[in-house]
Amino acid sequence: MARLTLDGSSSRLAIIDMQGRLLRAVQHGDHVTNRCRILATGARRLGVPVVATEQNPAGIGGTVEPLAGLAEQAFDKATFDATHVPAFRTWAEAGGTVVLCGAEAHVCVLQTALGLRAIGLPVAVAADAVGSRHAENKAAALERMRAHGVDVVTVEMALFEWMGRYDRPEFRDILALIR
Repeated sequence: MARLTLDGSSSRLAIIDMQGRLLRAVQHGDHVTNRCRILATGARRLGVPVVATEQNPAGIGGTVEPLAGLAEQAFDKATFDATHVPAFRTWAEAGGTVVLCGAEAHVCVLQTALGLRAIGLPVAVAADAVGSRHAENKAAALERMRAHGVDVVTVEMALFEWMGRYDRPEFRDILALIR
């Protein structure tokens, strides 16, 4: 039987468009930023690669701190679907499940998730680490992603699945992050 949980040794995290001017319009933007921070910090601690995407950074600013400092690389994009950026697509195709967090759930997160699924990649989205301007847009995006084979998880699900066991040296660090 195929593994149904996320595997930290074969996952990667993409922080989608967590940019200052955009986040001011996102419902509960501070909460979404904090959930992305926890996920990205845990990912880094567990050896999961982390990147960010930036939609028109010259116009709406770059990835907000502390997220910018957690991403190993940022990909500029003009398209809503990050898979149209060759370097991002190469990164995503390097192996494993691509886990997404960021904004907006119903635009760039959704289109990137669907783009990744269209090229045959496994995708998960952290439902508590994505946001939209309106709750109904986020809900519809999560429903649509799920219908197209995207695994809907939470930050804590991802972290504990990546860890896999309590007797890892990172366990206490991850617990401290989520408390």
